[in-house]
Amino acid sequence: MTLAWALVGMIIAATAGADLLQSIEMKRHAQTGIAATAAGIFRRPLLMIAVLCMAVSFFSLLFLLRVADLSFAVPATAGSFVLETLLAKYVLRERVDASRWVGALLVVCGVALLAA
Repeated sequence: MTLAWALVGMIIAATAGADLLQSIEMKRHAQTGIAATAAGIFRRPLLMIAVLCMAVSFFSLLFLLRVADLSFAVPATAGSFVLETLLAKYVLRERVDASRWVGALLVVCGVALLAA
């Protein structure tokens, strides 16, 4: 089960990294439409790194599903919501209200129940 938790950690880190980089890049180019964003994806290194992070997350999940049950894998990887909430608050400087913190805390409790 140690391998499973290592894969969960990799999935959480890669997913949160991808979402953070996507958010930074999209806020940087907020005025650009979908077509221009798609056309310029290869000129935006943060988006390319985000795609790489998403690939790492996806293939890690595939491997996790080989060594652990789906009923463990999906809820455990929900820990990415907690990390993303922290990154939104402290890296992106977003306003995170009490209800979002409570939601993140509930996710932590759910993941802790899986670990028990």
